[in-house]
Amino acid sequence: GLLSILRKLKSAPDQEVRILLLGLDNAGKTTLLKQLASEDISHITPTQVTRSGFYISKWLGGKKIYVIDSADRKRFEETGQELAELLEEEKLSCVPVLIFANKQDLLTAAPASEIAEGLNLHTIRDRVWQIQSCSALTGEGVQNWVVKTGISRLMRLDYG
Repeated sequence: GLLSILRKLKSAPDQEVRILLLGLDNAGKTTLLKQLASEDISHITPTQVTRSGFYISKWLGGKKIYVIDSADRKRFEETGQELAELLEEEKLSCVPVLIFANKQDLLTAAPASEIAEGLNLHTIRDRVWQIQSCSALTGEGVQNWVVKTGISRLMRLDYG
């Protein structure tokens, strides 16, 4: 899946990895991005949100990472609709998707398997996808993914 694609990129050090980081407001996109870049996360302020409450936080190009607040069960339907609309975008067709089930450090967080089932991820057939439990705050799950894929040395972070 997505990990094998990223491993192939790891073996090509001159190749730039591009990532599109998406999610609803308050999902933890900025914190996650700073964790991926090994930056200080102690002073993060909320990012300005669009009228719909959806904000494309950071454009790093090429691959998509969708961040979900696993503890905000009231918004699962909304995040599922947004994700479905994104997957229908022609410009993003066939682009691999990594879904970070963020905020797993909270007791109320739904496990990644429950989120995958609720979002019907198993019906995605036109692209590679993966769901990863994580806590952007503690780095758990985020750092494991970075180490497994070797993406940290390949990423060039552009803040948008």
